[in-house]
Amino acid sequence: MATVQFNDSAYEGQPSETVLDTLLRHGEEANYSCRKGSCLNCMMQAVEGAVPEKAQAGLRDTLRAQGYFLSCLCRPESDISVVQGEDAALYQRAVILSRELLAPDICRVVLEPATPLYYHAGQFLNLRRRNGLSRSYSLACVPNLDRYLEFHIKRLAGGQMSNWVFDEMQVGESVDIQGPNGCCFYLPGDPGQGLLMIGNGTGLAPLAAIARDALNDGHNGPIRLYHGSRAEGGLYLQDRLLDLAAANANFSYTGCLSGAAPPPGHARGRAEEVAFGEIPDLAGWRVYLCGNPPMVEGAKKRAFLAGADLKEIYADAFELKELRAAPRPAPA
Repeated sequence: MATVQFNDSAYEGQPSETVLDTLLRHGEEANYSCRKGSCLNCMMQAVEGAVPEKAQAGLRDTLRAQGYFLSCLCRPESDISVVQGEDAALYQRAVILSRELLAPDICRVVLEPATPLYYHAGQFLNLRRRNGLSRSYSLACVPNLDRYLEFHIKRLAGGQMSNWVFDEMQVGESVDIQGPNGCCFYLPGDPGQGLLMIGNGTGLAPLAAIARDALNDGHNGPIRLYHGSRAEGGLYLQDRLLDLAAANANFSYTGCLSGAAPPPGHARGRAEEVAFGEIPDLAGWRVYLCGNPPMVEGAKKRAFLAGADLKEIYADAFELKELRAAPRPAPA
């Protein structure tokens, strides 16, 4: 069993235990969120000892060369000494330019980074408050089309960050940002390929950005976007997406309601049910899935069974750290 050195203390790890598990078990305040290697909030730096290759998957070459790794994925094979990552290597400052409600429980936040950020539409950033609280949010903007960074943040009961955004965030103050992260974005090279996009809640944010990015790149294959909610109020951005559909014959948007009977122009049922019902054969299609984990995981399996290549299924499940121990509501 390997020993983890951290904050002048040495902790003996248990078999198959990650560095993060070891530190949390001994009461250390270590940063983390999803615990699946997706959000990158748990990134640390090894100053001594070897880091398994898996623990550095997805990191930039410059970070890997400096010994950075994801503590939630790192199961050290020998003793290791670690520290929290240096802010200068991971974060930069951004100013809050505006905030507005897109729906009663969804806030649009626009940021200007201190230095230009190179990203793909659909990726996500980690946002950190002055007190150190950090959460991951998908970008709702498109490089070359949008000047600033945009996020759609949903208020969650008990959500520390989301409630701060709604109740206390002020225009003009600053936050730290880390990223971009994630591989759920448009890939040029096959402009005639069909693109299926399924999301619920603020999973719409990255999908709408990916659709705009693809159209801006000249994609001429069908782009089908399905967005689900229980109530009509959760289907935000409808006017913008309908305008986008009117301007692009190969793009369509379908708002799906799983609660009460939908008004004209909407589909009844969950977004994934409607989408797979209308497009049962996904051979040759690329699929994007964003939203709550049960929907994303279930839709990923259904897309594969419908003929989509696993390498053509891009998923971004929205894990909720502060609500991890509480039962999640049924998918919208």
